[in-house]
Amino acid sequence: MTDATASPPHLLLGSCDYPEHVPRDRWARYAAQQRDAGLRFVRIAEFAWSRLEPSQGHYDWNWLDQAIEAYHAAGVKVVLCTLTATPPAWLIRAHPEILPYDEQGRVREFGSRRHYDFASPVYREHSRRVTLAMALRYGRHPAVVGWQTDNEFGCHATSRSYGGASAAAFPEWLRRRYSVVERLNDAWGNVFWSMEYASFDQIRPPMLTVTELNPSHVLDYARFCSSLIAEFQREQVEILREMSPGRFITHNFMIFESGFDHYEVAAGLDFASWDNYPLGMLEQFAPSGSGEDVKTHYARTGHPDLIAFNHDIYRSLAAGGEGLGREGRGTPPGMWVMEQQCGQVNWAPYNPLPEDGAVALWTAQAWAHGADVVSYFRWRAATMAQEVMHSGLLRHDETEDRGLAEVRALDQAQFPTGPVPARVALLHDYESLWLYDQQKHAASLSYWTQMVAYHGALRSLGVDVDIVHADADLSGYAVAVAPAVTLVSEIRAARWAQAVNGGVKLVCGPRTGFRMPGGQTWAEGQPGPLSGLLGVKLLQFDSLRPTLSQTVHGSSGDFEAHGWAESYRLEGAEARYTYGGGPLDGQVAVASQGHTTVIGAHSVGLIRAVLTEVLSGTGVPTTPLPEGVRLSRRAGRTLIQNWNAEPIQWQGRTLAPVSFEVMTHA
Repeated sequence: MTDATASPPHLLLGSCDYPEHVPRDRWARYAAQQRDAGLRFVRIAEFAWSRLEPSQGHYDWNWLDQAIEAYHAAGVKVVLCTLTATPPAWLIRAHPEILPYDEQGRVREFGSRRHYDFASPVYREHSRRVTLAMALRYGRHPAVVGWQTDNEFGCHATSRSYGGASAAAFPEWLRRRYSVVERLNDAWGNVFWSMEYASFDQIRPPMLTVTELNPSHVLDYARFCSSLIAEFQREQVEILREMSPGRFITHNFMIFESGFDHYEVAAGLDFASWDNYPLGMLEQFAPSGSGEDVKTHYARTGHPDLIAFNHDIYRSLAAGGEGLGREGRGTPPGMWVMEQQCGQVNWAPYNPLPEDGAVALWTAQAWAHGADVVSYFRWRAATMAQEVMHSGLLRHDETEDRGLAEVRALDQAQFPTGPVPARVALLHDYESLWLYDQQKHAASLSYWTQMVAYHGALRSLGVDVDIVHADADLSGYAVAVAPAVTLVSEIRAARWAQAVNGGVKLVCGPRTGFRMPGGQTWAEGQPGPLSGLLGVKLLQFDSLRPTLSQTVHGSSGDFEAHGWAESYRLEGAEARYTYGGGPLDGQVAVASQGHTTVIGAHSVGLIRAVLTEVLSGTGVPTTPLPEGVRLSRRAGRTLIQNWNAEPIQWQGRTLAPVSFEVMTHA
């Protein structure tokens, strides 16, 4: 591990800056201001292709040379970006075949960003060419400590193109996967509705069908498009490794991005980064069952569990997505928050100002969930184009905005780096996500909704959580929770059985093991190859409209299920909770066998109660917390957070509104 990829001794801060947006006489001043504010990193150039290469093969390096030297002179380290998120107009007009297609078969035009098809051989050639030029110019510059590939893969629904190069490449990908079309027809169940193909060349992307798409078709297209993104990035990484040795390579992933397999795409990176916008995220991904009251309550802070969920995903990607960093496994470099909201955003339906203290609170929470660096977006608010309504650390007139005062006041030394001591693993799988959301069966539920419900229940108990791939090594964990892993192969089932036999307690949510790897259901029914391990078989499932609920009875009381309720036939397990009333009356809602438990009802209260029971006796400490109060642990310290706009009395102390406290343990 090089110095550039090793964790610093404590949290460090940075910002995203755009020297090409301002006059040159600002560059040295801005760099000095950033240093004086305690910022040690700057990310630049992710959207600068047209300025660096105004026409093909004609580069203007002078301005970026000067900008990098200004940061270097101020002692600010530079993270450079590859340029490929914004192909310039000259390239698009010369090669319009680069442009992607949307799900309606329409070309997505030039004039914004991310306007390219990952499968385009022409674009792949230009991606390699311009990445090599950047790496040759700056790869060994003493100010450059790392690279960000591209920018926000998948943003604006750009992970998949439904025409052009992707459509042309898909049949060959299928041919490599299935060899003969008969195997594809069998795997996809194409005898249904006479959907069988006579050759791979007859197959198009899944779009514009008269009624529902075949979920197996959708699953394989998602796999195909994800592999394109991984290939695209791998080509850049190989160039940067060779031409810029000793520098880290990362990518800034997105909030709840579903368009590709992040574990696949993160392989080969030194660590993962992500872009944290708590207020915009709340508007788009409010927790299950949330109404306007919850959005109003957290309108100026964001919901702590939504933010924590994404932190925990991207921490697990830090070493290529295998969920490393747990006890006995060593500590990979921590993730970065490459873009941290520091004022208003511009892209949500509503964009309120953050509460006083929110920027500092977001920073502290990021550290506690594994971030080694938090970088604020952006240094100065944009005075042009699409983002003029987005705040920065400086206002448009270059005066300091509210967020910068909070950044200046942070004592970075109180946040040492080190492992997050999570002993509970939340199992996550993008293929399950794609299948689940293709056929939700209940409009109020989604894969993320179900995942967030279980994660939030654990966080409300003060439990630290790793979110890891469903096939990760689970040794070292006390409890593994699979809220929505609907795709379970025999190999995956065997891995889970091995973990349970090794002493790990396993908790499964609704629809676990419903699907085979090809997307079909198991002929023996849910939970497929997990039946012996869980000791149950699916009996009924009930999709609950918003006006319906289902009562659940058990040792911890009565609960109301919303959205989904499924019942089980016992085949070795014991009933823990049963349904009361309705068509599921008297049937089993929760069952346990040995170290395994399966929960069939979507009820936040029930989930919390069952997880409390499962965690008892595992040695994992639980602390039931008031609404809006959270605990997180890292490197021997505990972060107490109050996300409420009013003071909270808790355990004999008064927690100030929108605040945090770092406790050090002996």
